[in-house]
Amino acid sequence: MRLKNYTAAGVFALITALPMAAMAAGDPAAGKSKSAVCAACHGADGISQIPTYPNLAGQKAGYTVLALNAYKNKQRSGGQAAVMQGQAMSLSEQDMADLAAYYESLPAGGK
Repeated sequence: MRLKNYTAAGVFALITALPMAAMAAGDPAAGKSKSAVCAACHGADGISQIPTYPNLAGQKAGYTVLALNAYKNKQRSGGQAAVMQGQAMSLSEQDMADLAAYYESLPAGGK
């Protein structure tokens, strides 16, 4: 019985890790050049001046890619989801990885 639990846990861990391993490596410099549209709401340095918009600076790249994919696939709703869905629709997997790498490279506290 215990072996089944370990096997199930191992399979689950493998399945959840595969998308992260398959994720394209992001280029922070390329992400910076692609971030102008994002800056309108999330700030030029990834720190939003609008309290209801999230800061992106210092955000883990994997999370950012997952969030962008969720918007692109219309799996997120509410708030500014309609705006983000429209923005994410035009992003390739590489664009998402580059943007995510750029924002991860910025200090979370800004500057």
